[in-house]
Amino acid sequence: MNTDTNKEFARQWETISRGAVEIIPEAEFKERLKKAIEDNVPLRIKQGFDPTAPDIHIGHTVGIRKLKQFQELGHKIILIIGDYTGLVGDPSGRSATRPQLSYETIRANAVTYQKQFFKILDKAATEVHYNGEWFSKMSFKEIMELASKFTVARMLERDDFEKRYRSGNPISIHEMFYPLMQAYDSVAIKADVEIGATEQKFNLLTGREIQLDYGVRPQMVLTLPVLVGLDGQNRMSKSLGNYIGIDESASEIFGKVMSIPDNLIYSYFELTTDLSRNELSRVKVSLENSAENPMNLKKMLGETLVRMYHSADAAKEAREEFEKVFSRKEIPDEIPEYDCRKYDGKVWIVRLLTDSGLVSSNSEARRLIAAGGVYLNQAKVTDDNHEVPLSDGMLVKVGKRKYLRLRT
Repeated sequence: MNTDTNKEFARQWETISRGAVEIIPEAEFKERLKKAIEDNVPLRIKQGFDPTAPDIHIGHTVGIRKLKQFQELGHKIILIIGDYTGLVGDPSGRSATRPQLSYETIRANAVTYQKQFFKILDKAATEVHYNGEWFSKMSFKEIMELASKFTVARMLERDDFEKRYRSGNPISIHEMFYPLMQAYDSVAIKADVEIGATEQKFNLLTGREIQLDYGVRPQMVLTLPVLVGLDGQNRMSKSLGNYIGIDESASEIFGKVMSIPDNLIYSYFELTTDLSRNELSRVKVSLENSAENPMNLKKMLGETLVRMYHSADAAKEAREEFEKVFSRKEIPDEIPEYDCRKYDGKVWIVRLLTDSGLVSSNSEARRLIAAGGVYLNQAKVTDDNHEVPLSDGMLVKVGKRKYLRLRT
């Protein structure tokens, strides 16, 4: 390689490898990247998303932001929307079979996904495919041919399948198709690189094997960390409710950031923002030396994320609103209202919380009441059987951030 190519390779490799957990196989990746630069032919970079819920959260953006980096380096990004893999559900990291969604629900969610992808990626420079484009056309013979490429013993090497098998938890046959389907996506679009979270490693490496079986040059693999959710324990997940959606309001994003455990501050800065290495280093040193109150760093993180997905003005307003409400214990200026005229003068507190949308289920309502997180006119509710005597203007508060004004 000439001097200019060497410099460009070094620049690209520094960006590509930043934040990666593993690059497999690294030597091959480097050689193919050098070749792509020399020939001015971009690599085809793939990531798949199953639209099993309507929102993209910042856990998803760990991968999407890496795709953005590849895109800015001039490589071709291919998004696979798993309308068919979504019917199966990725078993990675699961201790039980996922509930199956209807095709109509998956397609509706996919519309929302596409809108949110392009808050980060350049739509004009992104190739998008539904994997139903090829799976809907496959004959049963072709499906059997795909299934013949892998053995049950090989499939049971998966950590999650092995644990379920040993513990006697059922594994449905259709779940075993998931890695093969994800791998065939790489055959269909001739991926050079596939990225995914560390728990996706088995599926990503299966893609290399299946591509070889179909005479396609095998992809390289880049794995990224899994973002821990707001609870500080489990991966960020819509189903667990421990997520920050990129399409949520500025105040909701900021408020959720303020609720994260202190030990997640640095990883959130590192994995979900565009802070430079010097800026990240300053955050790390501040946390390690207790040089700054973690609350201030959370406010900085909240502003950064709101600015990324809304605007600088929205970030400033969200911080000011948070400080007004929570630092000075004031009530927000704007509170949504809820019409209670359908109730006969009183209503069960759990029903009120679920009907109004303040919580998603009766069990969540009971849990919040038990934790002391529900207030009526600033008085804590302690009994989940409480019948609320309704009055116009009554203020309901749930958790630290949610308010509702009742109208009768």
